[in-house]
Amino acid sequence: MPQKTRNKTISLSATQENSYVKRALKLSDISRETDFNNKIIWHDTFTALTCLPDSFVDLMIVDPPYNLTKSFGKRVFKQTDLQSYQKWLDEWLAKTVRILKPNASIYICSDWQTSIAIPVVAGKYFTLRNRISWERDKGRAAKNNWKNCLEDIWFFTKSEQYTFNLDAVKMQRKVLAPYRDQAGIPKDWQEKDGQRIRLTAPSNIWTDITIPFWSMAENTEHPTQKPEKLIAKLVLASSNVGDMVFDPFLGSGTTAVTAYKLGRRYLGIERERKYVALTLKRLEMATQNKQIQGYEDGVFKSRNSCEE
Repeated sequence: MPQKTRNKTISLSATQENSYVKRALKLSDISRETDFNNKIIWHDTFTALTCLPDSFVDLMIVDPPYNLTKSFGKRVFKQTDLQSYQKWLDEWLAKTVRILKPNASIYICSDWQTSIAIPVVAGKYFTLRNRISWERDKGRAAKNNWKNCLEDIWFFTKSEQYTFNLDAVKMQRKVLAPYRDQAGIPKDWQEKDGQRIRLTAPSNIWTDITIPFWSMAENTEHPTQKPEKLIAKLVLASSNVGDMVFDPFLGSGTTAVTAYKLGRRYLGIERERKYVALTLKRLEMATQNKQIQGYEDGVFKSRNSCEE
C-alpha cells in the first residue's frame, strides 16, 4: 500500500528507547558544574526548574498542556476550572523568571480556551508584545459548533530590550499584479525560478503551517506535536546563532531539534520516557539532515506539504 511505503513517522522499539533515554540528563547528574548546553533533562519540570542556573536563557518557547483532558504517554492531564488552571500555570511560570536573561523573549502556545489564562498569568512577570494566531490545517470537527482550527502563541519579553530579527522571518509570496516603473524595473518584487515573488514581513496571523502527519519526516506519535516550521519562525525572529533556547515542556523535541538545525544551543525538560527517547533520536537524525520543511534558502514558503 502507498501509505505504508511513504510512512515516515519516527518510532522506536523498546530496545531503541532504552538506548536513547540513557543519553538524557537526570536530576541526580546535575551539580553546580553541570554543562546545560544541548541537553535534555528527563524529569518533571516543576522540580527540574529549581536546579537550573540564573540568567542563562535567551529564548523560552513553551507548549504546555492545554486545559483539556489528554493523555501524554503514561500520564493524563485533566481538564479543570479556569482558576485552577491559572494557578497551575503560575506555579511553573514563576520559576522560569530567574533563569531568563534580562533581554529574553518568551512564547507560550495555547488553544482558544487556554488563551484566556495566558496573558493574565504571564502578564504578572513579562511584557506582552503580541498574540500570534495560526491556522491548524487539521482542525477538529464539531457537529454543534464551529470547527476548531485555530491556536495562539503569546509573545512576551522580560524587558524593553529584546531581539527581533524581522529579515529572518520574511515570507515568500507570489505577486499577482507585478508593477514595473517607467524604466521597466520590477518594483518590490523579483523573478525566481520562473515565478514572480515578493518577500513580505509576516503578520500575527499565520496560514502557512502544516501539522505533522504520517508522510512528513518530522512526524512522531506525540498527540500535540508542533511543526518545526512553526517553531523555526520563533527561533529565527527572537534569537541569534549561538543563543540558548529553552523549552520546559519539550514533548517529542521539536523546539530542541529546530534550535539545533538553526545553529542555536538548546535545553529541554520532558518527564515522559518515550518522548525523551524520541527527542534524542530526532536530534541524532538532525546531525545528518538539517532541513526544515517549508523553509528553504532562508525563506518561508507560503504553505508546506508532504510533497515539498
